[in-house]
Amino acid sequence: MFLEFIYPLKSLWTALNVFQYLSFRGAYAALTTLLICFIFGPHIIEWLHRLKVGQVVRTDGPQTHLKKTGTPTMGGAMIIVAVVLSMLLWQDFANDRVWLILGAFVALGAIGFLDDFLKVTMHNTDGLPAWGKLAGQFVIALIVVLYLYFTGDEETTALYIPFFKKPVLDMGVLWIPFGILLIMGESNAVNFSDGLDGLAVGLLLIVFAGLAFLTYITGRADYSEYLGVPYIVGGGELMVFCLAVAGACIGFLWFNAHPAEVFMGDVGSLPMGGAIAIISLIIKKEILLLILGGVFVLEIASVIIQVVSFKLRKKRVFKMTPIHHHFELTGWAETKVVIRFWILGGLFAIIALSTLKIQ
Repeated sequence: MFLEFIYPLKSLWTALNVFQYLSFRGAYAALTTLLICFIFGPHIIEWLHRLKVGQVVRTDGPQTHLKKTGTPTMGGAMIIVAVVLSMLLWQDFANDRVWLILGAFVALGAIGFLDDFLKVTMHNTDGLPAWGKLAGQFVIALIVVLYLYFTGDEETTALYIPFFKKPVLDMGVLWIPFGILLIMGESNAVNFSDGLDGLAVGLLLIVFAGLAFLTYITGRADYSEYLGVPYIVGGGELMVFCLAVAGACIGFLWFNAHPAEVFMGDVGSLPMGGAIAIISLIIKKEILLLILGGVFVLEIASVIIQVVSFKLRKKRVFKMTPIHHHFELTGWAETKVVIRFWILGGLFAIIALSTLKIQ
């Protein structure tokens, strides 16, 4: 809105020229989401209390979690509302990629909301049937990937991997199922990570901060040429979205830190994971994302390993999955698991960004 209606007035007041800069709009998009969460967070939590949408806790997990039963969930709706409002103020309305991400963000949030709603109304941890959730994610991912495929250029289907400046493969039409799997996989990986107070949102903050840097350099012809990464026209505008989400993560963490006053729920984790994957598809960092979001990869990998091992060997590899629960059951305090996973997430982010100069 500001770029469309305020920036044109720069001829009357030159100070308004700042609205053209991504760094300015990105910073204030983050500040906007942060303030929305800070100001309205307590009211939203109180409203969720009145609705009695309390979390249903698994009885087969760490027994220390049973005291969390009844803590309001669906707090991720706070993040979605904050990000959408902020982006309506600070984004470039002419950038179709931003609208695509916002649309998928809200759509995946709707699936998560339905899942959370069924959990709290039916008082169980099942919620939406697995096939229903996956079907919804598949349809959204298919729409997004097809749009990118048919509106992109020759770079769209190129596959880049760290340490190589040039694409290693043109995936062609196979990029479509690849993109769908990436969106669905990352969405569920973040969902699996949302099991301890502050864990998922802290990791998301790190990942979106890293993506903000990557989108900025990808959208700058000079920086992308210097670093040897593909230049994506309009890719820099995605930095505004990344910083808006990062600001919302900080605001939400204020209430989600141990002991949590509210949980994110699927309404927050599913769209956040999906947005990460979509951004990586647009800026051609699909493989780098596996490093940047390394903790999310470990979380979903632990679940897959556990299921496969039990089906084939009738034995468990971990005490419980996702893997953060395994460490809890070995004796680590919840806060220790969270902080150590944050540290690990930071290390993965450093490694991912360092690959830009090692190629």
